[in-house]
Amino acid sequence: MPLWSCEQCGAQFPETAAPPPACPICEDERQYVNWKGQAWLTREELAQRHRLVFRDDLGLVGIGLEPSFAIGQRALLVPDGGGCVMWDCVPLATPEAIAHVASLGGLTAIAISHPHYYGAVADWSAAFDNAPVYLHGDDAQWVTRQHSAIVPWRGDSHRISDDILLVRPGGHFAGATVLHWRAGAEGRGALLTGDVAMVAMDRSSVSFMYSYPNYIPLNAAAVRTIARAIAPLAFDSLYGAWWGKNIASDAKAAFDRSVQRYIAAISDRG
Repeated sequence: MPLWSCEQCGAQFPETAAPPPACPICEDERQYVNWKGQAWLTREELAQRHRLVFRDDLGLVGIGLEPSFAIGQRALLVPDGGGCVMWDCVPLATPEAIAHVASLGGLTAIAISHPHYYGAVADWSAAFDNAPVYLHGDDAQWVTRQHSAIVPWRGDSHRISDDILLVRPGGHFAGATVLHWRAGAEGRGALLTGDVAMVAMDRSSVSFMYSYPNYIPLNAAAVRTIARAIAPLAFDSLYGAWWGKNIASDAKAAFDRSVQRYIAAISDRG
């Protein structure tokens, strides 16, 4: 029986004879159902229509699909020890891509910012001896394909290694997570945010939303909570969710300015 991937969000679903009746991630108000109706691809169909590509993205190896598929995010490989931690995931894992990641040291772990980027985490984990998949337990209800390697961690932070710390600021989802890479930016630190903090087109600021496609902003209290969670972290670079959507330097100051700008913009004070 085939595995199914949602054409609109890229989430992978278990093997069934027929596709699922609906995608709960897309039916949630933070996402949306495809305008032509709920649509599915088998894993084989997805591999026939798209290929995985690797590119350097501000010094990290990124993985994405060409042509772009679903939400269009790219994953990042963060060096850690003799292997890599995959940050966020893509909807497909092919033998060729798995072999390339193995040549870079393989995956020691996978860490996910929020449910929109769960993708094919089960396939990637299985390809590397069931590498642990860290996602916050507050979002575990959104997992569409269960796997024994999933670690639904709890609390406000979870350390993967000496250099890699997961922090839960919330906002976009209850368990929305960022990754702090202490060794990033030549030791000045890097923050990988997915779209928990969205890198703007000017690549010198970020913004915050509850739903990006449906234009639902976060309230000031939620953004202040995010700011408090990020405040203790030292970082000079910030990586967003898409190719090139990064802040290359002085990112912490840019983040702090962005928080103040956002709160001022949604304030009801004239």
